[in-house]
Amino acid sequence: MTPSMELGQQLPIWMLIPFAMMLLCVAIFPIVFKHWFESNLNKAIVSVVLGVPVVIYLVVAFGSLGWEMVGSTAEEYLQFIVLLLALFAISGGIYISGNLLGTPLVNLTILAIGAVLANLIGTMGASMVLIWPLLRANYERKYSVHTVIFFIFVVSNAGGLLTPLGDPLLFLGFLRGEPFQWTLQLWPQWLLSVGLLLIVYTAFEIWMYRKEPLSYRRFDIEQHEPLRITGLLNVLILLLVIVTTLLSSYLSEIGEHLHFPLIREVIFIILIIISVKIAPHAPRVANQFTWVPIVEVAVLFAGVFATMIPALAIMEARGSALGLSQPWQYFWLTGGLSGFLDNAPTYLTFSSVIMGEVGVSDVGGLTTAATGADAVFSPAYFLQAISCGAVMMGAFTYIGNAPNLTVKCIAQNFGVKMPSFLGYMFYSALVLLPIYVVVTLVFFL
Repeated sequence: MTPSMELGQQLPIWMLIPFAMMLLCVAIFPIVFKHWFESNLNKAIVSVVLGVPVVIYLVVAFGSLGWEMVGSTAEEYLQFIVLLLALFAISGGIYISGNLLGTPLVNLTILAIGAVLANLIGTMGASMVLIWPLLRANYERKYSVHTVIFFIFVVSNAGGLLTPLGDPLLFLGFLRGEPFQWTLQLWPQWLLSVGLLLIVYTAFEIWMYRKEPLSYRRFDIEQHEPLRITGLLNVLILLLVIVTTLLSSYLSEIGEHLHFPLIREVIFIILIIISVKIAPHAPRVANQFTWVPIVEVAVLFAGVFATMIPALAIMEARGSALGLSQPWQYFWLTGGLSGFLDNAPTYLTFSSVIMGEVGVSDVGGLTTAATGADAVFSPAYFLQAISCGAVMMGAFTYIGNAPNLTVKCIAQNFGVKMPSFLGYMFYSALVLLPIYVVVTLVFFL
């Protein structure tokens, strides 16, 4: 029996409440207490109020078992945040200047490139790098809101399905033993979802482009400038981040010999310092780079990680009581909650349910666990459904994935009149629901 399952069998069911409250705060406070919750200090207060009592309870009530779970979660949180920080900070030093034509072909190309790039530098990194040239290309356009929305659908969410670098939740799976290359087998789901999104976007974009006044098109042509990439040193540094991640297993072996498990994170921090202190500052200034978004992610996820210790343990030990038995159920339940809460903890929650049923100690065990004699689907098939649901359906709302809100804020500051929370949900329901029904029919029934 794993330490997590042992803890989950002993914990009272009311220990799910702090985790639920934390997720509800993340979902509701930006709407109900918008101005108060804009402060990262206030976000930190919420994390402390909900997270610290949980940690104290686990340590006091369960002794060495509580310490073990708190320590392993703290290490996992540090690994998670340092990678996000590396991708965020280094990509913020890459600036694509120029002003492309805001035509359907150009916009489609940017979205398609973003879907691939998201797997190399993360959905946050790809969003940060590509949103500015997209906005400048469409600055002269009268109708550009739909392009930003589809950018969120494709680049900030569905595009990052193929590698642990693509989305934070997949990196959490990687930290919990999932092989780095395992997510590459999700390419059919990625290709279908991204392909359908781009087809729908192209049809809608051509229709909207034809509605543009001729004066806008002429002005667009007059303002055209070829693209140039500045901050090439940061491109090289990003490649080193990718190489370091690929070498994680070897670095872990070295860390075991040295009794220091965070060698990879030390390398990431060194690369961040080189990027911020040595690489040219001009691209970062042009990007209007600020540390505020990553600080927001760090303080919120501190509370999420703390409160999810008992929640994940309980789900692993008792999740079979939910009665979920079909991959499509996990796809939609994980995805639906991801859209309104946050996709990383929902991914961990439902992967813990499968881990408990199969009897493995980490997510990696699901990728290799043998199928039981009476089982219709393999554990890896359920993990595929959970991964796809969490990554794809984080696009349902602005709060489903961190890049969503970041892109919205950047676009609004640029002058794009982005829809309200409910207005955005109208777009997502209209476009995403039919596409993910197709994905379900093809892959998860």
